[in-house]
Amino acid sequence: MLVLTRKQNESIQIGDDIEVKVLGLTGDQVKLGISAPGSMDIHRKEIYLDIQKQNNEAANLSVDILELLKSE
Repeated sequence: MLVLTRKQNESIQIGDDIEVKVLGLTGDQVKLGISAPGSMDIHRKEIYLDIQKQNNEAANLSVDILELLKSE
């Protein structure tokens, strides 16, 4: 993991297309702004993990349904 220190209004550039900027600091919270192509999905990690879980459950359900259809 790369660890960087940034102050308010300073940025981190990821590749050519992604910029992460520190917009504000309040107590123990950091407000970040992310500039990235519109085709790139950006989620909080807990939301991303929930989406992955739901996708895996849906994929498993699809396989189960296909197996049931094959046995009929």
